[in-house]
Amino acid sequence: MKTIDSIPTSKLGRTTELVKTGVKVGGNYLKYYGKKALNPEISKDELNEDNAADIYDGLKSLKGSALKVAQMLSMEKSLMPKAYVERFSLAQFSVPPLSAPLVRKTFKTYFGKYPEDIFDQFTANSVNAASIGQVHKAEKDGNKLAVKIQYPGVADSISSDLAMVKPIAIRMFNLKGKETDKYFKEIEGKLLEETDYILEVQQSKEITQACSKIPNLKFPKYYEAYSSGRIITMDWMVGIHLSEFTAKDFTQDQGNKLGQALWDFYMYQMHILKAVHADPHPGNFLVDNETNLIAIDFGCVKKVPNEFYTPYFELAKIENINNPEVFKEKMFELEILLPTDTPKETQFFSTLFHEMLSLFTSPFHNKTFDFSDEIFWNKITELSEKYSNDKELRKMNGSRGSRHFLYINRTFFGLYNLLHDLKAEIKVDSYEQYQ
Repeated sequence: MKTIDSIPTSKLGRTTELVKTGVKVGGNYLKYYGKKALNPEISKDELNEDNAADIYDGLKSLKGSALKVAQMLSMEKSLMPKAYVERFSLAQFSVPPLSAPLVRKTFKTYFGKYPEDIFDQFTANSVNAASIGQVHKAEKDGNKLAVKIQYPGVADSISSDLAMVKPIAIRMFNLKGKETDKYFKEIEGKLLEETDYILEVQQSKEITQACSKIPNLKFPKYYEAYSSGRIITMDWMVGIHLSEFTAKDFTQDQGNKLGQALWDFYMYQMHILKAVHADPHPGNFLVDNETNLIAIDFGCVKKVPNEFYTPYFELAKIENINNPEVFKEKMFELEILLPTDTPKETQFFSTLFHEMLSLFTSPFHNKTFDFSDEIFWNKITELSEKYSNDKELRKMNGSRGSRHFLYINRTFFGLYNLLHDLKAEIKVDSYEQYQ
C-alpha cells in the first residue's frame, strides 16, 4: 500500500484538500445529469460509487477527525447507499499509513527517543492504519507488542475540521437554533478524548479489569512505561478482524458464542459501569482461533449519567412505550419533546419516536433475541427510508434530543449491526450473572 510522507495540519491546508474533493463531487453530478438527460431511467448507483470514492480519497489524505466521520458513517448500513458504506468502511482499519521516515520522526517527537532506542525490535512499516493512528509490531524482553502511534497534527485540527463540517451537517439534518451547539461540543469533546492516549490507557485498564470475568472475551495488557500522550503500547493480540470473520463461513454456535460475549460486554458496561465503549465497529474487535472475542481499542468511551440512563432505559420497556402519559413524560426528560413545540410538532415527534422506539427496543422485550431475523432488519430499513423521504419532517426543527443520544444511539446501532453480521441469537439478561 502506498505510504504518506506528510499530512496537512494547517486550517488552510486541510480546507484546500476539502475544496478539491468538492470540485470532484461537483463534476460527478454534472456527468450524472448529462447521462440522465439522455436516459431518464439511469440510476444513481454510478454517481454514488464515484462520489464515495472521491470523498474517501480526500478524507484519507487528511486523516484525523475528517476520516473519523467516514468511519462513523460506514456503520450506518441502513441509512446510507451501499457504495458509501463499502468505501467508508475502509476507514475502520485500512488506510494509507505514514512512511517509515515520518514514523520515526513522529515517534521521536512524541517520546523523545527513536523507537529502536526503546524496543528490541520495531517494524517501521505499519500493520494497521486507521483514522487517528496506526499500529506497528514491536518486541521488548521477549514480549510481542503492538505500538499505536497517533498521526501528527490530529488533535490540533479537530476544532477547525468540525467547523468546516458543521454547516454541511446543519443542512443535512435540518438543525436549527443554538441548540445545535451542544451536539458539536459533544462530538468535539469525544474526538479530543480519543487523541488523549494517557486517558485511553486509563480507560482501557478500568474497563478490561471490570469485564475480565465475562467468558470468551479477551483484552491486551497495556504498558504505561512505553506509552505517552500520543503513543500506546500493548500486547500484540493474534486474531482476524471481526469483519473478516463474518465474511467467511462460520457455524451458528460460533456466531452465538461471539455474539453473547459481545452483548454481555456491552450490557455490563452500560448497566453496571455506566461507561461504554462507544465505537463498536469491526476494526476494534478481533477473533482468535478458539473463537474468543478480543477488544483492542478504548479511545472512545462514553460515560452515561443517571439523568439520561434512567428515562432512556425506562423506554426500553414495552409497558412504558405504550403508556401515553409515561411516554410523553420521558420524551420531555430526554429533550425529544420541547416546551416550545407547537401541538403539531408534539404530535408529529411523539408518533415518530413511538414507532422508532417500539422497533429499536424490541431486543429487550423478550428473554432471547435473534439478530439474524430479517423481518427486524427489513423494518429498520423501511423505517429509515420512510422518514428520510418524509417532506413534513424536513420542515420540522431537527435540533432535539439530549446530547447523550449521539454516542449512545451510535453504540447500540453499531452493536446491533455486529450482532446481525454474526447472525447471533443472544440471551438478553445474561450479563446480570457477572455483577
